This record gives sequence, structure tokens and C-alpha cells, in this order.
Amino acid sequence: MQIDKLRGRELDQLFQSILSLKDLEECYRFFDDLCTINEIQSLAQRLEVARMLRDGNTYHKIETETGASTATISRVKRCLNYGNDAYTMALDRVKANQSETSS
Repeated sequence: MQIDKLRGRELDQLFQSILSLKDLEECYRFFDDLCTINEIQSLAQRLEVARMLRDGNTYHKIETETGASTATISRVKRCLNYGNDAYTMALDRVKANQSETSS
């Protein structure tokens, strides 16, 4: 697993900090301090690309709607197909949470 190369005290601290956030407002505040607007938007864009790929959208439609490059779309698709299933896990959980809240 490639993520093993990243493991370490600093990354553990980052992830523990993210896991400590209690709600959406705290996430906005934390990421606003931690990242640039472009970095946050790039992360959000990748997640949206993953959602759209899972939903069967074409590269052209994804490019048009998200502004993502074909290189970004390809990278996300490679992660969906050969990665750690983290996009799938996160998107499934978000969808389940949205279903619970709208019930």
C-alpha cells in the first residue's frame, strides 16, 4: 500500500486533528486556516470527479461541470479502480448520512 510510505508523526497529527473536528463549521474553520482556497477547491473537485465517475458520467461532462483536467479525471479514475477504495467509502457514507437526514 502506497500510503505506508507517508505514515509518520506529522501525518498522524494531521489526521487526528481532522478526526477531532465536531461538525461542518469546525471543518470550514480548520481547513480555512490549514489550506489555501485553491487547495480546498482542488480537494473538493477531486471528490466531485469521483462521484461523477461512479455515476457513469463521461470525461467531457465531468470536465465541463467541474473544470477538472483530463489528467485529474484520469488520476481519480485510477484511484477508483486500483486504489484503497477510500473514495467509494467516503461517498457511500456521505450518501447514507444524507439519506438519514432527509428521512
